[in-house]
Amino acid sequence: MVSKNAKPASPAGGGGMFTFLLIMLLVMVVYSVPFLRTGIADAAGIVLNPLHNVLAVSWPILILVLSAITGCYSSLLQKYTIDYEKMKRVQEKMRVFQKEFREAQLAGDEKKIRKLNEKRDKVMQEQLEVSQEQFKPLGWIMIITIPIFLWLLQMAPAMGTISFPFMGTVGLSDPTFLFLPAWIIWYMLCSITISQVIRKTLDIGGV
Repeated sequence: MVSKNAKPASPAGGGGMFTFLLIMLLVMVVYSVPFLRTGIADAAGIVLNPLHNVLAVSWPILILVLSAITGCYSSLLQKYTIDYEKMKRVQEKMRVFQKEFREAQLAGDEKKIRKLNEKRDKVMQEQLEVSQEQFKPLGWIMIITIPIFLWLLQMAPAMGTISFPFMGTVGLSDPTFLFLPAWIIWYMLCSITISQVIRKTLDIGGV
């Protein structure tokens, strides 16, 4: 609980959030404009069509391979652009600050509350900065991930079928859970699993 007289944290360092919102806006524009969506998918196909032909695997396996590629470069970008040790330190500092503030309020220690209020802006600013730091690699991740997704979206009608537990055999382009096409569900399952393995292997940890 924070004193009503405490000043809000300064919004400095908002570049990360602005970049995130800008990227999301661009994604929505690209997805909603057919010729942009098709153009990016065709450009991605210059690389991905030959890859599909060389690998000569089924679509579920190709999606698994692509999710492994995206999971790998996403994890590497996060590892080398985000200071996880700093994030852990700031998280711990915030936890200690909140504990001390709560104890001071319960004890009615106005002197300590005033002292902690003086520190609050600095602690909140550090928390804001490390939170926004997580947006650093997002732009680079999207540059590669979006074309892959748009290419898969374009190729979906020719993907055939896949078998899921409790669902049986469904078309990869058919809507399934939350009305998402089966290929997106499969991609998400592969990506989450592979990313966790990569993050564990590379010792990439968040707060």
